[in-house]
Amino acid sequence: MNFVRVDSGEVDAFISNVTVTEERKEKYDFATYRKDNLAVEVPKQSTLEFKDRKSLAGKRVGVGSGTNQEQLLVKWNEQNVAEGLPPVDITYYQQITDHYLALQSQRLDAYITPNPSGIYHSTTSGQTKLVGSFSGAGDIIQGEIAVTTKKDNGLIKAIHAAIASAIADGSYQKVLDRWGLDSEKVTESRINPPGLPKKPVA
Repeated sequence: MNFVRVDSGEVDAFISNVTVTEERKEKYDFATYRKDNLAVEVPKQSTLEFKDRKSLAGKRVGVGSGTNQEQLLVKWNEQNVAEGLPPVDITYYQQITDHYLALQSQRLDAYITPNPSGIYHSTTSGQTKLVGSFSGAGDIIQGEIAVTTKKDNGLIKAIHAAIASAIADGSYQKVLDRWGLDSEKVTESRINPPGLPKKPVA
């Protein structure tokens, strides 16, 4: 796990789709660089329309284990079942490529994925499409993705300054435009902003 590599000092920072959460802020510092949006990716020929969590009731949906999107899907499923809707068949595969193969063969109705990954894969493969996107925090707050470092190691201010510079000089916008990710844009980088709330203790 990449958090373990940060904890051990093997790496100084981690930059790969890490969502700011209140629990993680106890151990790590964050400098944000894009919104945390998730996407619903489906087979190209699918007729599924995503409006809200109820759209996934009774569907077979793939998700990565241990991710924030898994937590959100599990929560949505619990809410659906409580309202008398059919349960989601939550499906896990070891590799992201296995999710893609399952989509292409229609063994999955949908896959919940980070929005940038979904945009890239659906565009380059031509075999899937996106039918909706939403905050990785659900209805609570707009989640944010950030560069992650070990708490109080002194690096986060320099990282924040570098991101702020990229936003100010326009290079940040050029990258977003290149990959069709303008919907992920933030107007400023923030250090340790409000994150996804802690899960209630059972």
